Amino acid sequence: MFRTPMKRLSISRRRSLLSLSALLGVATLGLAACAGGDQAPASKFVLLDGSTTTTEQLKGKVTLVNFWATTCTTCVKEMPSMVDTYKKYQGKGLETIAVAMSYDQPAWVVNYAQSRQLPFKVALDNTGELAKNWGDVKLTPTTYLVDKQGRIVKRFVGEPDFPALHALIEDLLAKG
Repeated sequence: MFRTPMKRLSISRRRSLLSLSALLGVATLGLAACAGGDQAPASKFVLLDGSTTTTEQLKGKVTLVNFWATTCTTCVKEMPSMVDTYKKYQGKGLETIAVAMSYDQPAWVVNYAQSRQLPFKVALDNTGELAKNWGDVKLTPTTYLVDKQGRIVKRFVGEPDFPALHALIEDLLAKG
């Protein structure tokens, strides 16, 4: 992150950088935390094939809503694990919607989804309204885990810890 070795910097500059690093660390931790229990926002997802689905239609299923972009290296890295998670739990009641950010080129999203044969729903957020409604998502990937009643259980900023995510999914699928 820093190109200049820390020992070459003045003490005051070093303190400033360390304070900034600490502040950024706290901010990142704050973003990753989620109180849980908040109702997922009423949303209409426009899928690549032109069909739509809504949060209301997803009630009764455990759902992952993953905000991502084709230009996001962490998103691309985590996508095979998202596919594996979906395949592991889809028959048990898991739904996944990958929401491409508004700045992502639709042609790139279509190409990515087709070339990787993404098995779950892929939506375009052309206007940025979905990202705004889901907590003003700016960082990708950001993934929400929603329970069968439509409540947000957890928000992950960055790649989730997949074993922990699977444990949460299993717990939510077991609940009525």
